[in-house]
Amino acid sequence: MSDTTDQVLNGEEEPSGPASDRERHLGFVAHEVRNPLSTALWTAELLTRIPSAERGGARGEKLAAICLRSVGKVRTLLEDHLLAERLDTGEYPLRPERLLLVEVLAAALERLPAGHPPVQQEVPPGLAIQADRLLLQRALEGLVAVAGAEVPEVRLVARLAGGRAEVLVSGAPVRALHDPRKGDPSDQQGRALSLPAIRRIAAALGGGLQAGPQGYLLSIPAA
Repeated sequence: MSDTTDQVLNGEEEPSGPASDRERHLGFVAHEVRNPLSTALWTAELLTRIPSAERGGARGEKLAAICLRSVGKVRTLLEDHLLAERLDTGEYPLRPERLLLVEVLAAALERLPAGHPPVQQEVPPGLAIQADRLLLQRALEGLVAVAGAEVPEVRLVARLAGGRAEVLVSGAPVRALHDPRKGDPSDQQGRALSLPAIRRIAAALGGGLQAGPQGYLLSIPAA
């Protein structure tokens, strides 16, 4: 990849104007939330209108599944957006502690939705890090979810390098890490804001996040 591409992927491109970029980003957030929310409201209204006997049948089950998926997308989008805002303003109370990476990863994978592709792991059982448990769990869950979009499996490899734990997650083609703006591609999983949130999580934990040809590389201080 060219130097310019690397800068864009890693959220390091020069801003054309902070105010306009912020406005375009909020426009993107509003658009991403509005679409699944509209779908959820539409399916919920249909469920109230169809006969009660049909609600328990195939049609009702289909509408309920669509509604649940849409609400799940809205929840993910809002959680990522609000977490990013809290980290930007320094309002998130960090609680760093010594953690075993393999244990935090197991908790993160349990939160993935049913049907997510399998995750092939290579994690040293004794690899310990110093981090906020909930933030690290959110970061790992988000990276695996983004890397698992429309691929048969996700690969996660962790190692200790120079006093830091490095976690490489690969699968789907990498996406840019910068805050998406109006006109940028949407995300069918509701994960359009996950990478910007994880970028902030990594910085708050004293590490970093990079995107490259091999996947997403999350680095955090080792314990």
